[in-house]
Amino acid sequence: MDVYTYSEARQHLSSLLDEAESTGKVIIRRKDGRRYAVVPELAPVSPLDIPTVETSITVKEVVKLVRRQRVRGKKRGSE
Repeated sequence: MDVYTYSEARQHLSSLLDEAESTGKVIIRRKDGRRYAVVPELAPVSPLDIPTVETSITVKEVVKLVRRQRVRGKKRGSE
């Protein structure tokens, strides 16, 4: 992890942000010794966000398959 002075960070902000993105963290040190971390903010992700699946099956076919599985489940539950 690289440490940049305040002046360096100001002059090269774009590349500093790119580096923070690729490495996860960049440190900026002021003249008085205080240090600050620049870290990329992660976009919030929902656990319900799933990739789509391309298929040629129709909605009617999906409904038919779901209903068939429900009937099978009821038959197994009564055994």
